[in-house]
Amino acid sequence: MRILVTNDDGIASAGLAVLAQAALDRGHEVKVAAPAEEYSGASASLSGEEIDGKIALVDADPPNMPAGVECVGVKAAPALIAFLASYGAFGEVPDMVLSGVNLGANTGKATLHSGTVGAVLTAASHGIPGIAVSITSGQPQHWDTALLVTKFALERWESREFDGRILNINVPDVAPDRLRGLKPADLASFGAVQAQIHRGDDTHIAVTYSAETGREEPDSDHYLLTHGWATATLLRAPVNDTNGQLRTIDLEELGITSSSAPDAAESQGDIDVDAATVMRKT
Repeated sequence: MRILVTNDDGIASAGLAVLAQAALDRGHEVKVAAPAEEYSGASASLSGEEIDGKIALVDADPPNMPAGVECVGVKAAPALIAFLASYGAFGEVPDMVLSGVNLGANTGKATLHSGTVGAVLTAASHGIPGIAVSITSGQPQHWDTALLVTKFALERWESREFDGRILNINVPDVAPDRLRGLKPADLASFGAVQAQIHRGDDTHIAVTYSAETGREEPDSDHYLLTHGWATATLLRAPVNDTNGQLRTIDLEELGITSSSAPDAAESQGDIDVDAATVMRKT
C-alpha cells in the first residue's frame, strides 16, 4: 500500500517518524508530507500559503525518520495536504493516510478542532481511509507505546473495506508494559480544554485556557485514557442527518410574490457548475 503520513504539529515533529516506521514495518510504501509550520487546531481547514496559484514546498528532515523515506514540508494546513494528495500532488494517490502522532490527546469534542483528525476526515471524504493517532503528552517519553498500538491498528485497518469511517487512536504516554490494552471508546461529552473569554478593550479579546473536567463517563475516550487504556473511536466525515424534521417551504411562506419569482423553467432547471471554478474558489 501507498501511505501518506502527515500531522498538524509540523514537519519537525518526532511523531511523524513513529507513523512512518509503523507503515514500513507493515511492508508499505511511505511518503511524508506535513505542514512546514505547526497547524494545531486547524480542523479541516484548506488554508495554505499560495503564490501565483501554487502551494509552497520546503525541504524537510523530520527527527528520527527512517532512512529512505521521502519527506516534504508543505506551507498548508494538514487537511489541505490530504486534499492535495487525493489529487496526486505528491505522487500517486495514497491508499491510506496516517496522521500524527499528535502531541496531546484528541478526545471528546476536541476532535472537531483537531488538524490531526481533520486531515484523515478530509482524505476519507475523497475515498481514502485513514487513522489519526495521538499521545497524551506534549513531551512524550514512550513513543514505543504509540508505535506498538499504531502497528496493531494498521494491521487490522489496512484490510478493512472502506465505508467512510476513520479511526481515531489515543495512546497514554506510558511504557508498553504499563498499558492496559486497546479499547473501543465513545467520544467524551466534553472537550479537553475550557476557554475563558474576557473583553479587554476595542482591539483585544483576552483568552485563557484550562483543562476541562466533566462527569465520569466510563465508556468515553477521556476516561479510559486516564485509566491506562489506549482508545479507538470510529468517526465519519460529514453526512446529512436523514432523521431531521426539515420540510419544504414554498414562496408564499418565504414572503416572495409570484411577480418577483424566477420563471418556472429557470427555477426548475438544472444549474451547471464548472468544477474548475469551484476548485479555484476552495
